[in-house]
Amino acid sequence: MNKMSEIVFVPDWPDLPVQFNALSTLRTGGFSLAPYDDGSGAGGFNLASHVADDFAHVQQNRSLLAPYLPCEPSWLTQVHGTDVVKLGRPQHDLVADACFTPLPGVVCAVQTADCLPVLFCDAKTNVVAAAHAGWRGLANGVLEKTLWHMHRAGAAPGDVLVWLGPAIGPNQFEVGPEVRDQFVQDDSCAAAAFLPIEEKPGKFYADIYQLARLRLQKLGVTQISGGNFCTFTQREKFFSYRRDGVTGRMASLIWIKP
Repeated sequence: MNKMSEIVFVPDWPDLPVQFNALSTLRTGGFSLAPYDDGSGAGGFNLASHVADDFAHVQQNRSLLAPYLPCEPSWLTQVHGTDVVKLGRPQHDLVADACFTPLPGVVCAVQTADCLPVLFCDAKTNVVAAAHAGWRGLANGVLEKTLWHMHRAGAAPGDVLVWLGPAIGPNQFEVGPEVRDQFVQDDSCAAAAFLPIEEKPGKFYADIYQLARLRLQKLGVTQISGGNFCTFTQREKFFSYRRDGVTGRMASLIWIKP
């Protein structure tokens, strides 16, 4: 993780083609007050308007992000679903959990605070995408649908590069048997991504990174980076809904350079 400032970092994404830019944000360096602060009482960098933070602070935070971007992102209303939208100019009131674009200078963005942000790009067709993958969206096919839209734009899965951004780590994501069963019914290999919790019979720790890799690899994606974060334990860097309940959201963003 190459830190650029208090508010953003550049993903460690080997061989990211030069025509693309990607960023992910931190919880620090903004204007939001507790419980949306940076964890130490200083201003937090919450970018979400739906978590009851003072919207004036959200707007100030988004203004801090603006110099790093070619345009304002189309902030999605995310509902843990699988809908994917194609982006043109910045749009509002889009209900979806993933977006893609072939247009230079248009920013694809998703917001998270434990769920998995997934960024995609393909250099041959010049298309980028971003997906919000909580366990429900992941189980129901949000990554598959995102790749389907990229394929319709001309991208072959073997050419697509993927980065897995900050999400809850495999030793913190506690789930019940119904979650494990849903994944294992789709792919028996997914059983390896669930570790029984000895002190809590019937409960498991789920590795959302491994689950995402399995689904991507099954689709023919081989160039997968990232996946070495834990929003729950890396308190100084990231918001975490499971850890704090009421909290802010980070953003992961990708675009084709104008």
